[in-house]
Formats: sequence, C-alpha cells, structure tokens
Amino acid sequence: MSFKSKTLEELAKRRSQLNGKAGLVGFDGFIDLIKQPVDQRHGPGGDFTPIPTITAFGERILAAGGKSTNIELHPVREKLGGNGPILAHALLQTGLKLRYIGALGSPSVHQVFEEFAKRAEAVSLCEPSLTHALEFTDGKLLLGEMASLSEITYDTLIAKTGEGAFFDMISRVDLLAMVNWTMIPHMTDLLQSLLDRVFPNLPPRDMRLFFFDLADPEKRSDGDLRGVLQVIRRYQDYGSVTLGLNLKEAQRVAAVLGVEPGEPDPDSLRRLASAIRREQQIDTVVIHPRERAVCATREDTWHVPGPLTEAPRITTGGGDHFNAGFLTGQLMSAPPEACLALGVAASGFYVRQGRSPSLNDLDQFIRQWK
Repeated sequence: MSFKSKTLEELAKRRSQLNGKAGLVGFDGFIDLIKQPVDQRHGPGGDFTPIPTITAFGERILAAGGKSTNIELHPVREKLGGNGPILAHALLQTGLKLRYIGALGSPSVHQVFEEFAKRAEAVSLCEPSLTHALEFTDGKLLLGEMASLSEITYDTLIAKTGEGAFFDMISRVDLLAMVNWTMIPHMTDLLQSLLDRVFPNLPPRDMRLFFFDLADPEKRSDGDLRGVLQVIRRYQDYGSVTLGLNLKEAQRVAAVLGVEPGEPDPDSLRRLASAIRREQQIDTVVIHPRERAVCATREDTWHVPGPLTEAPRITTGGGDHFNAGFLTGQLMSAPPEACLALGVAASGFYVRQGRSPSLNDLDQFIRQWK
C-alpha cells in the first residue's frame, strides 16, 4: 500500500481524536508585506516582468557595486505573518482548539490580526514586526524589521496574562509550540524560565507535546545555538519534544552538534535527522526541504516525497504549514510516515491555493496528488 493510501486510512480513522485536544502557540508576530521585484516594466500596475530568481536578483545587486541602482518592489498582498501566527492559523483550520500569545499589536491588536486574534483568544505582548517578503521561483528573501520582539520576555508574558491564568492555560494544553527563536532576542531566557518556574509546578498530563522551530539561525552565534539546544533538550523531562528544521537549519544544527550534514538525498537526510535526534536526546526530529521530508524517532526514520509545483501562488509560510500538518498527525497519534505526508500535503495545498487547508482539504489533496 502506498504512503498516500495509508495516510488517507489514518486520517479517516483518527481525525476524531483531535476533538477535545488543545494547543498554545507563541510568541512572535509579523505583518508580511509580500512583494515582487520588477525586472522590466511594460505598463502601470501589474504590467511588468518580475525578476525570476534569487540568483538574478543577486546579480542585479552585484552589478550596482561602485555605482547605484533602483529596484522597484511591486506590492502583492499584506497578510498576517510570523512563524507563530501562520502555524496557529493553519492549526485552527484543522479544528484544533487553540490559543495564541505573541506580538500582535499594542495597545490594541493590529487590524491584520483581528479575526485571527478572536479565533485564537489571543494575548498580545507588544507591537508586531514587519517582513518584506520578496518571492522568487527558487525561494524567497525575508527582510525583517523586528525591534519590537525584544519586548518578548517571561516577565512581559506573565504581566500580560496573569501568572495564575498562564499556569492554568499551560496545564490544559496538549501541544505547546514555541517558534522563531532566532528573531526573539530573549527567547532562550523565556524557555529557561518556563522550565524553572512553570513546568515543575504543573500536574502530569497524558499528552504534552512540545514543538520547536528555530527559524533560520544563520545570524545567531554557535554559542547561542548550543545554548538553546541544551534548553530544548530539557523539555523532554516534561513531555515529548519535536524539533522541526528546514534543510538549511538542519545543516547549521548539525555543524554545531558536530554531526556530519551529508547530502540532501533521502537516505542522507534520514541519517542526519537520526543523528541530530540522538545528540539532542529528544523524541522526534523533522527535516523538510522543498523536495521531500524526513523524520527520525526513537524507533526508526521515515521519508516521503513532496508535491512540488512549478507555479506556487505563495511560498512565504510554506514551512509553517508543513509543521501544522505534521503536528496535526502527531496530535491524532498517527504513525510518523502519515505525519510527514500530512505535512507535505498541508504545505503543497497552501502554496497552490494561498490558504490554509481543512482536514477535508487535506484528504482531497492527497487523493488527487499525482
């Protein structure tokens, strides 16, 4: 039986297990300004040829060295952004009961987050940051303005939620997803404070799933990265830990842990995921390049191909939708291969349709996947 058929069986059998499950996601928040760099303009508005690739964009910039240049950015859309809000919004579409804490606006929630904030019963910590997302056929460049994220601390979190209310909230969730470590300067301290002050005082829970997404740690030092990996490892004492990585993130983590990164083929990626999981001593490591996804657990490793498209409607947020699909599988206690398939299907649906899929959408997408 193919992995698609097995995933459809698991989805049909287990989807009711999401009933009664609850999640909490945090802690960032961005307004995404999606833009296309203009190569040749032929007329007003959208009458232009975009710069197609990051390579071509880079060549345009390099050619301006010692001179100057002007590159027009054509606005495509404005939407809620940040790893946390995109992940949380995608999980809400599956029917998961979920709350969000993050940078959504101060003193009031920014209008781009208003509907989401109501659905997620959100608590806003500070003003959102901005991402100028330049999309190309071979990837994207995310140019961020993120000074407000320095306000995200454990003390701010407690001040905004109330200590008793926060402890109660945490005690009731099956999933706690804490993402975008790279861009939140005090995130390691916040994670450490949760370990020191919160979890030792909570009652045990049958399911407590922790999910971490570092979000491209290129600009952070090796020491910073080692530090947060050590903190993440300690969460295994209070539940089941999953670390989600794209290919670039996985290679950087491997270098810091002293693990051979290997090649981006399926077998090498499975070995890489297994080695990172073993070094971290956690339950699950997931690696999701554009072409495929792999994961390693204590039992084995798995791989599924990705449903690539040559003409994506949107790419910003594709990785967050993979994470949402994978976590949906985990919350349903689906086998790892089915979790991977739900992840790539969620991402594949999103980049084609420009919206987050429901469980029915995932079922239909997998049935039509060729």
